[in-house]
Amino acid sequence: MTLELASIIPLNIARCKFGIGATEEVGFELRALGCKKIMLVVDPHLWEFDLVDRVKTIIEKEHLEIAIFDDIHFEPTDVSIRKAIAAAREFDFDAIVALGGGSTIDTAKAMNLFATYPADLYEYINVPIGMGRMVPGPLKPLITLPTTSGGGAEITPVIVLDLLELRVKTGISHPYLCPTLAIVDPINMLSAPPAVTAGTGVDVLTHAIESYTTKPYTTRNRPQDPSIRPTYIGSNPVSDTWSEKAIEWVGKYLRRAVFNGNDMEARNYVAMAATFAGIGFGNAGVHIPHALAYPIAGMVRDWMPPGYDVSEPIIPHGISAILTLPAAIRFTAPTNYPKHARIAELFGLKTAQLPPIEAASRLSDGIIQLMRDIGLPNGLDAVGYSQADIPQLTEGGWQQPRLLVGSPRPVTKSDLSRILEESIKLW
Repeated sequence: MTLELASIIPLNIARCKFGIGATEEVGFELRALGCKKIMLVVDPHLWEFDLVDRVKTIIEKEHLEIAIFDDIHFEPTDVSIRKAIAAAREFDFDAIVALGGGSTIDTAKAMNLFATYPADLYEYINVPIGMGRMVPGPLKPLITLPTTSGGGAEITPVIVLDLLELRVKTGISHPYLCPTLAIVDPINMLSAPPAVTAGTGVDVLTHAIESYTTKPYTTRNRPQDPSIRPTYIGSNPVSDTWSEKAIEWVGKYLRRAVFNGNDMEARNYVAMAATFAGIGFGNAGVHIPHALAYPIAGMVRDWMPPGYDVSEPIIPHGISAILTLPAAIRFTAPTNYPKHARIAELFGLKTAQLPPIEAASRLSDGIIQLMRDIGLPNGLDAVGYSQADIPQLTEGGWQQPRLLVGSPRPVTKSDLSRILEESIKLW
């Protein structure tokens, strides 16, 4: 049988509302959806900023019944997700509102999925770690109110979680997991401290660069049936458009948002960058840095991220992904020097009049300079890893074939090991 190459670009995207004060319209949206019983899933740290009470009041003005769940684990685990699913099953909700960062929003997605279509956790987790069962059908409405600008969870069809016994991060992905509406209000980001703004902001950059450079959709096989088309289809002109703006805005505004959290212009553009990057990678996918980020985060020993309100060792997702990005793009650049040069230009590096190969070569140094400027750790060594950990980290990354398939350059275990070696110290 002759294999046909893909030629279709499906764009799975939630509705979005951007802007200062957009939160005020969450009640209107719930009423328009015909919802009456709302599960409000919130980051517990937001109580002290009055954000939870504010959103609760807005919803109650529409005379809707509310149950609040705030037992959120920063970087969700299989244990915390199971606890959240159990709570979701006790309240017969017809919509969820998620107020918080990616951890809160991913927890809400899991509550929606498993309350609607009960199953063991591993049934929906991606292969080879889980069974990779397809989500059977649409879920209940989910409105997201992000309070950080990072992973784009407010817009993506993905859940990321840690499996504690296996010491690895993994995920669940399916178009039906895409939220119904993302309300992106920069005012809600004012509660994020500088370290969190930095750590989540570089996740925006990593998402945008990976989706922009992932293997093009036209090089992949057309699925025999649309129902089995993967969530991540590869880079394409549609996703590239979103990713380009995200790269540009991170390069221009992230430093400002970190150094002055009250800079509303910077907050606004970094927030939009997070959502734009989420649209980009939620369609095109990611590749090597995110595949390696899973074991980097999952195998953490005793590193505590400065500036984060956590009580246990953890490597935040954005940091775990950015650590290998400079080495990864040096590896992928030969597949398309002009496209990597375009990233350098969008990022604000001085590349005018340079040939593509030289412009592309400046990109990794530009990313490293951003990391230094906003106080991120200097490579894997700074978060507790050494040369001796590379074989285990490599093996963990190799267990993410759904991500590695997106690498524009065929990648082997040896390649992953070399990228990790180059990431031990970045400067």
